[in-house]
Amino acid sequence: MSLVIDITGLPEEHVVFSPSPLAELSAALHALSEPSHHPGLHGWTTTTLAGLGPDLAGRLSDADILWRSIRSDILLPGGPRPGATLAEELDSVDRLDDERYVRAALEINCSADYSGEGPSPLVDEGARRRALERAAARGPKQLEFVRHLLADPPAVRVWIRRLLEDCDRAFFADTWQRVRGQLTADARHKTDLLRRRGLAEALAAASSAITVEEDGGGRRVVVDKLAQGRTTAVDPAVGPGMTMVPTAFGWPHLLVLHAPGWRPVIEYPVASGELRAGPGSVEVMERRLEALAHPVRIRLCRSLARAPYTTGELANGLGITAPEVSRHLKALREAGLLTTRRHGRYVQHRLDVTVVARLGSDFLEAVLR
Repeated sequence: MSLVIDITGLPEEHVVFSPSPLAELSAALHALSEPSHHPGLHGWTTTTLAGLGPDLAGRLSDADILWRSIRSDILLPGGPRPGATLAEELDSVDRLDDERYVRAALEINCSADYSGEGPSPLVDEGARRRALERAAARGPKQLEFVRHLLADPPAVRVWIRRLLEDCDRAFFADTWQRVRGQLTADARHKTDLLRRRGLAEALAAASSAITVEEDGGGRRVVVDKLAQGRTTAVDPAVGPGMTMVPTAFGWPHLLVLHAPGWRPVIEYPVASGELRAGPGSVEVMERRLEALAHPVRIRLCRSLARAPYTTGELANGLGITAPEVSRHLKALREAGLLTTRRHGRYVQHRLDVTVVARLGSDFLEAVLR
């Protein structure tokens, strides 16, 4: 499955790499609400949560439907370039009319109608009912929040902005000061790659899950995710362009804003202590799990983890035929779990212990991307 962004005819200079204080704040809020998703941030999340006052912690709990599972679209930059400050980006959000704001705020799960041009819950009873049903599935507190937003959008909008400003004062201003240089440097590096080597290399440097495909005169960005959708970066109503936003809080997530009528945004994690080359695609992760889902292959792995063996040695040790061993070795090799080395006329196989040891974190990255 994948998310596709049509970039046919889009000049590459309209792809912008830039940090966003609003997106980074929302990524930080998600990490605080789901610390298990971000084991590498354990120290930061523990310290920050311990320092929150009861009032602010309670209000964050009231509003966590905006960022806990799927981050609301109002928390990502909507213009051609993210603002330089959080206040500037919040001002941009304030310029949305109530119908557009509420519809974007309630993009809170992987609903099938996300990619459609549906009406706002403020004006359509069906959309309102669906929004309330999704909120009810999250819990009574989340349902109450959505009811308030639908009943009095102006008041709740003011409340949300004040909450984000209070987060800035309580912890985010210091955090942003710490990570801003790293994010700016990453964006500058990707922009330089874009100019020198082209879009495909710049996007691949952002994430191995992002590729550029071309055929029949068309061109598109494909993001490997456990979701499916399509949008365009050449919508005349919003202007051509795509925004790439680096985040220090994002891994293992790769976030894509692909709602119709919005400039596409991809938020990608920058290199950090918890980030390393992952499985590349969900398909690779599936192949690895399938390769290990066989008792004979598990027995082969137990042997090959200790020392390199030839096919004949493995067949003798397991009491099965060499052709059968070869078939199982092929499955393990195609999944990237084996290394092979030739010594004269002998071919030795060995388990790639480093890859196998990463399966736990690779699986986390694949399913949370």
